Amino acid sequence: MKIALCNEMFQAWSIENQFEAFAAWGYDGAELAPFSLDPEFTSGVSETMNLERIDDAICNRILAASKATGVVVSGLHWILAKTNGFHLTTEDPEIRKRTSAYLCKLAELCSRLGGSYMVLGSPAQRNVSKGQEYVQAKRNALETIGAVVPVLQKTGVTLALEALAPTETNFWVNSEETLAFIKELGSPANVTLHLDCKAMFGGEYQDLPDVIRRVGREHKTVSFHANDPNLQGPGFGRLNFEPIMQALADVHFDGWIGIEPFDYSPGIVNLGRESIRNLKKATPN
Repeated sequence: MKIALCNEMFQAWSIENQFEAFAAWGYDGAELAPFSLDPEFTSGVSETMNLERIDDAICNRILAASKATGVVVSGLHWILAKTNGFHLTTEDPEIRKRTSAYLCKLAELCSRLGGSYMVLGSPAQRNVSKGQEYVQAKRNALETIGAVVPVLQKTGVTLALEALAPTETNFWVNSEETLAFIKELGSPANVTLHLDCKAMFGGEYQDLPDVIRRVGREHKTVSFHANDPNLQGPGFGRLNFEPIMQALADVHFDGWIGIEPFDYSPGIVNLGRESIRNLKKATPN
């Protein structure tokens, strides 16, 4: 298992400082949020991120920082966050087409930076609209994501669909629904399931280790998010990570574990440094 730290809470830091800190704390990778790489968004000049502003100079800085520190780019997440005009399930075919094209560009960016997966959460961009039939929404999402598969195959990047709790979305609200969608799509080598501790705690009917084992028996996952239901990092709340890490070991999970806090009140340095220590303590020998 390889451990990455999600970088969005460090977006005020330079790229170089982020990678240097991650290396000092013992991380293998950095999981990047595209909006954190857009200088106009992070500086407050723009209210939304624009992929076109992540230019060659920024990509080269990331690659240089990775080479200098040994911390690789594991993948991308929050891939539709802070954007406008994208949606997976909408009835508008032009928006779906634009969304597919954007995901293709993200896959190319991910590959260029050395990343191997993209986590697709983004509840607002996948919600079934009021009055829309679920069957039609699913059909639209299958078309939108299906159009991305050839680029995923070309780049070697895996799209990991994140099951989120019903409090966050009304589409892919648990692992079973999301896995059924992936099976219907029919490209399991390119589109897989992503599990997140916070989301599982709020959306699954089984205990988290049981979900991991059930999913692991039938589906290969490449990414996993470790966080506490209190929105902080491992060890900062009541969630016991020992049985979670044991379950991952039991299913021979060999992908990336990304540490993804949302509540930064303990301090970003404290979260970054202590989360990996706590997770390693919970990992079976």
